[in-house]
Amino acid sequence: MSTTFQKLLVKSKYLNGLQCSKLLWIAVNQKERIIEIDQVRFDEGILVGSEAKKLFPDGIDISTENFKNNLEDSILLLKKGKPLFEAAFQSERTYSRADILEPSKECWNIIEVKSSTKVKDEHIQDVAFQKYCYEKVGLKINKCYLMHLNSKYIRKGKINLEELFIKEDISKKVEEEIKHIPKRVKEMLEIIDGKEPNVKIGNFCNIPRECPIMEECWKFLPENHVFELYRGNKQAMELFEKGILAIKDIPEDYELEDKHRIQRYCVKNNKPHVNKKELTNFIEKLKYPLYFLDFETYQSAIPIYDDLSPYQQIPFQFSLHVVDEDNKKEHFSFIAESNKDPRKEFLKELKKVLGKKGSIIVYNQSFEQGRIKELAELFPKNKKWAESVTKRMVDLLIPFRNFYYYDCKQKGSCSIKHVLQALTKKTYEGMEIDNGGLASIRYLYIIHGDKHGKKASAEEVKKVREDLEKYCGLDTEAMVDVLDVLRKV
Repeated sequence: MSTTFQKLLVKSKYLNGLQCSKLLWIAVNQKERIIEIDQVRFDEGILVGSEAKKLFPDGIDISTENFKNNLEDSILLLKKGKPLFEAAFQSERTYSRADILEPSKECWNIIEVKSSTKVKDEHIQDVAFQKYCYEKVGLKINKCYLMHLNSKYIRKGKINLEELFIKEDISKKVEEEIKHIPKRVKEMLEIIDGKEPNVKIGNFCNIPRECPIMEECWKFLPENHVFELYRGNKQAMELFEKGILAIKDIPEDYELEDKHRIQRYCVKNNKPHVNKKELTNFIEKLKYPLYFLDFETYQSAIPIYDDLSPYQQIPFQFSLHVVDEDNKKEHFSFIAESNKDPRKEFLKELKKVLGKKGSIIVYNQSFEQGRIKELAELFPKNKKWAESVTKRMVDLLIPFRNFYYYDCKQKGSCSIKHVLQALTKKTYEGMEIDNGGLASIRYLYIIHGDKHGKKASAEEVKKVREDLEKYCGLDTEAMVDVLDVLRKV
């Protein structure tokens, strides 16, 4: 059994190859061109894997620090007949490492652990490649399982691992997939050893997830290109295949949806589309005082507090701008400080500043409404209050999602960031925290420390809280500014 390091086809590269041959080639030959992975998702996966191993108390954890030693130890430890964690095997130029190899009579079961809450197609491909590698070295595989998180699990006290995880038998699906692997392996090794492939962009750039070299591959597209058609990826691909790259070049006789025709009009005439009647109807329904509200939340794969499920959103911050009929503006904000469950304090502070009358303006209301309803379920005494609050909510996304207003500077997006820049030229650029994902990461660090147990210093805590205040505050201030522009038009 060879232990060469030269251009191996490992599991992650095999999955790259299934998505795109160019991505495969770059991942093996010029990996510095790949944008860094989502470290948070990676760390969550490691944490979930560590918890899953606890279900096998007699399991043996094989060190992965040294590639050669990992291979040699894996072979030796098979004789122990115990569950093996991180067992690795190489046959010629294919290599794979198992999360858990479980002994089953004279065979072994593959148990792949994922931090998702369901089995996905890519997981079947993942395990099929593992089985192919292991059987090539003579291992007898009995069953294949996917162990994932149970989305219905609710923590009550100490984590119950038996209830937290679901183990699904995916053996049949793996068998259906494995017959294609020898041909694919041959083709992928030829790609790895050859010149960089010239691949045309396509729907696969986003399936099963956005490709890490997508920006590089798509940079040739012109400004206001057809892939900016609102929710029009299928039509955009048809136009692209016909050689039409820019929205302005779509022929007048080409059949388009109403929203896409509006986009073409705006690009060709370089002016926004305004439906004054619908905008007036939307604005006239607003009741003063106006409460512009935005939440920030974080989530974790493994529930860190009681009464939480995997990946349930935990609100830790809100920003509220209140505008009265005289256009006087007042700002309120809250950021939880302790490392305890912030939801009770969050609710208490929100109730203090949300008056009993007036429209509560949010952006994409399903998010804020969902968090309010969850808080009411957790603290039932607030049910009537929660119902009154959600009924008063008005979604500022509606005028843009329905194209009552559209500017080509939005680039086919209705997000608050794109809308704000298009209408006011204000941006989030230059901010230390400029998106919700980063906000949750920074907050988790100052509250719980990093994955190595390092705690944030007092200076770091102060700085992050200031940055969070600016970011969340801009979200609600942006809504105030956007509504002012809509009034004027």
